[in-house]
Amino acid sequence: MALPTKTGEAGFTLVELLVVMAIIAMLLSIAVPRYYNSVDKAREAVLRENLALTRQALDKYYGDNGKYPDALDMLVTKKYLRSVPFDPLTDSTATWVIVSPDGPEKGMVFDIRSGAPGVARDGSEYKDW
Repeated sequence: MALPTKTGEAGFTLVELLVVMAIIAMLLSIAVPRYYNSVDKAREAVLRENLALTRQALDKYYGDNGKYPDALDMLVTKKYLRSVPFDPLTDSTATWVIVSPDGPEKGMVFDIRSGAPGVARDGSEYKDW
């Protein structure tokens, strides 16, 4: 409650300001970890979706051409993808790990995996997705 000062103006006391700041700090200490957790969860969801869509495009390319593409960019040039997807964990399109098929006559890009180091929230490594 603001008390009038000698000049007649109302203001807040130091105790009132400290209580409000303590309440704000407590609310932030609850909200900030949830925010970072949701950011990590969203990045992992985008990574899973990018991997699934790229793998579908690789399968369609193989079905149409009888072999896998020689580079990931061929999916873009042949219009199977609009652009090379980015890895949301590394914020790059150049960190994908390319998995080749059994023989070189089948092409060069059988599958892709994330080049991000670390472990996902479920305990699996990103490189194994």
